[in-house]
Amino acid sequence: MTLRLPVEDILPELRRRLAAEPAVILTAPPGSGKTTMVPPALLAEPWLAGRRILVLEPRRLAARLAAAFIARQRGEEVGQTIGYRVRFESRVSAATRIEVLTEGLFVRRLQADPELKGIGLVIFDEFHERSLDADLALALCLDAQRGLREDLKILLMSATLDTSPLSTLLGGAPVVEATGRSYPVSIEHRAATFAAQPNPQEIAARTAAAIRQVFREHPGDILAFLPGTGEIHHCHELLMASPPPAELNLQLGLDDSHRSAMWRIDSSSGVAEHLIVYPLYGDLSLADQAAAVQPDPTGRRRIILATSIAETSITIEGIHTVVDSGWQRRPRFDPNSGLSRLITQRISRAAATQRAGRAGRLGPGHCLRLWSPGEEQGLRPFEPPEILNADLSQLLLELACWGVQDPASLTWLDPPPPGPCAQARDLLGSLGALDQQGQVTALGRRINELPVHPRLGLMLLMAAEQGNGSLACDLAALLSERDIIKDRGKSADIDNRLEILRAKRRTGSSAPAPAGSDPAACRRVQRSSQQLQEVLVGLSARSAGEARRRPAGPPTAAICSSVKARRQAPKAKGPAGRLTTGELIALAYPDRIARRRPEGRGKYKLTSGRGAVLQAHDHLADQEYLAVAELDAGRSEGKIFLAAALAPEAILRLYGDRLRYREEIVWDRQTGMVKARSQVMLAELVLETGLVDKPDPVAVQAALLTAIRTHGLQMLPWTKPARDLQARLASIRHWQPDGGWPKVDDEALGRDLEQWLGPWLEGIRSAEQLGKLDLVAILAGLLDYQRRAYLEREVPTHLTVPSGSRRKLLYRPGEAPVLAVRLQEMFGLADTPKIVAKRVPVLLHLLSPAGRPVQITTDLRGFWENAYREVKKELKGRYPKHHWPDDPWQAQPTARIKPHR
Repeated sequence: MTLRLPVEDILPELRRRLAAEPAVILTAPPGSGKTTMVPPALLAEPWLAGRRILVLEPRRLAARLAAAFIARQRGEEVGQTIGYRVRFESRVSAATRIEVLTEGLFVRRLQADPELKGIGLVIFDEFHERSLDADLALALCLDAQRGLREDLKILLMSATLDTSPLSTLLGGAPVVEATGRSYPVSIEHRAATFAAQPNPQEIAARTAAAIRQVFREHPGDILAFLPGTGEIHHCHELLMASPPPAELNLQLGLDDSHRSAMWRIDSSSGVAEHLIVYPLYGDLSLADQAAAVQPDPTGRRRIILATSIAETSITIEGIHTVVDSGWQRRPRFDPNSGLSRLITQRISRAAATQRAGRAGRLGPGHCLRLWSPGEEQGLRPFEPPEILNADLSQLLLELACWGVQDPASLTWLDPPPPGPCAQARDLLGSLGALDQQGQVTALGRRINELPVHPRLGLMLLMAAEQGNGSLACDLAALLSERDIIKDRGKSADIDNRLEILRAKRRTGSSAPAPAGSDPAACRRVQRSSQQLQEVLVGLSARSAGEARRRPAGPPTAAICSSVKARRQAPKAKGPAGRLTTGELIALAYPDRIARRRPEGRGKYKLTSGRGAVLQAHDHLADQEYLAVAELDAGRSEGKIFLAAALAPEAILRLYGDRLRYREEIVWDRQTGMVKARSQVMLAELVLETGLVDKPDPVAVQAALLTAIRTHGLQMLPWTKPARDLQARLASIRHWQPDGGWPKVDDEALGRDLEQWLGPWLEGIRSAEQLGKLDLVAILAGLLDYQRRAYLEREVPTHLTVPSGSRRKLLYRPGEAPVLAVRLQEMFGLADTPKIVAKRVPVLLHLLSPAGRPVQITTDLRGFWENAYREVKKELKGRYPKHHWPDDPWQAQPTARIKPHR
């Protein structure tokens, strides 16, 4: 008996809604049949009028499998009524009515045919994944529907989605909901401690241990989710080991009895007597993908090791148990650096629910989650849309080709963020794809016709003009696909990869892959390179045909001044005048030309100004210049993964029109001198330096002031008199805040260096010359004549005491001035001395003959009348030779032991 799928119950309502509305939203849980049943059920609708249905999928794997499944259900071969298109591959014919394609290809189709001639319905499948291409495709499709094709129907299908904002975006589109029929799935948690960025081997080991556990405890096929292909391959190796490695047992704390219960595996074939292990990820061939999602024809149990691709986009039959590592790998774009970093991060709660649901399609299932219930509460509810964390250069170029400079003029569920948009415009401008007004150039349109990133598109076009398009296609394929070297940590040299490809071509496809290379990745890169060459030849032929039909005028290749200048510059010294690997990469990545820094092997600085690091053992680490194709954003410095050597003269040939000259005048702390250097710059990268004999005096002064501001006022020759004057000025400002006295504390002086110090720096270029500055004169120069005289009179440096001695006053801003004087020198004085027009009393430190304070007071009269007798008793016994009169009022003051008679 054929199982009735939930989506069949809502087909009548869906037909009615689509007949009456321009856009409809369908929500249905995974496995309900929406992908495979809805498109063929709508083929006979009157409003479709025999036109085609386009079904958009977020991944190539999903597009291929969906088309194959629908065709098989109809008893047809793919390419008849049901066909598909993915990058570099298509199975369609004139008879095709349902065409399944990726969202990116749909955008290119819209650019070529904005009216979508012959198309009656566009279905966005798995829209909840919110890929960048899906958001762009919907925005363009809505624009085309409203401006060109009012009869075009749009259907958005999703497994989990907040439909309210989407319905509003689509002008109040109705929502049709299919109720799922799923079986209960028991959830088991097993806490596993991971670092913020966990080790791939650790994730693989824990997942392999969990798979072995559920294999013994639960029947049926097992689907395990891992972040990426590296973890999948390592987990596969661990599962194939017999007996299992000890680290797997330790992960679960298994005892000897459990260890003996492990399955027996034939290690030569990798297949157990009653099980088989399949990897499942996007780069696999269609045959390998199809084998993984279908039940084993011989009845063996399957263990499927999959990336996030298996969450919702495809249906995998026969799964009863899910093992979820809880991790996924996603790119994150940093607009500050202009780089994307592939990070391993925790999945969302929605993704965890989707993954667990895979176990409940056929009957009650089980899911083992490798995290604790507490950790689950900390998971994000949903994944943020890719448009919020992505490189937007391709999106901005697509919009410019569509005729849109401002993304806000289109309809978005989440508008592109301003920061990444600005970053993308700058990049596209540097590539010559946009002009200064943000409009697409003719070169930009040609770049956009190539199915690669705009950087690589420019590289392909420039290489084709120089006659080495084949090398550029190899490079573009290497940079677009998975690395063909298994241990990429050995070297970042792209030329090593190119040599592997050449060796593979020389020996033929049936020969073993060169040592250390990934055979599947080699085949994929070779296929991609060949397809790019075909596209490039076709584009060149079409451009040549258009040129023959175009009236005489400027050549279309002379697109923007920078590209034109580079093309007119002397040719590189490669074979037959062609561009080298490093030069091709430099064309695509002008912001990633790197020069070695002096502080260590493998340390580089990029034209963007950022630092980058190459592993010290890499032979490229000796190169003065590199063209960097792949690196991550890093926290402080990016890590270089792919690069090529670059000759310095090549930079001058390629980017001579972008070089700028500047004089750098800086303080050299080691030599204690102002150094004046001339520099030839490419963006933030210094290419050449020289000495400047007669630097600009204003720039020299600015360099000195910057150094003093950076390293502090201690660079100046602060003598004791200078600090004393500073304290006196700060004190009078405290006592007379409205007196117009200058602010001279260190913070204020550091802030106003140009005003008080700048005029005194003329002709000074060294620390020795700085040391000759007279800071007393400089600070005094801040006062006019009247204030200077007032300061000397009312805020004196010394006071004359009754003994006739001049004793120094100690000033501390905000406090009373201190006069430290021996007690015998003050005999006969009744009142405490005062300064500042006799309004500020001095704080007396009356000292013993040994110079120690015996009384601190501002009331001298009170001291003589009250405390003196007790002090006299104590000190007379300790210092009997000194003068201790009974009447301090009449006694003769003295600075000696005894007064003169």
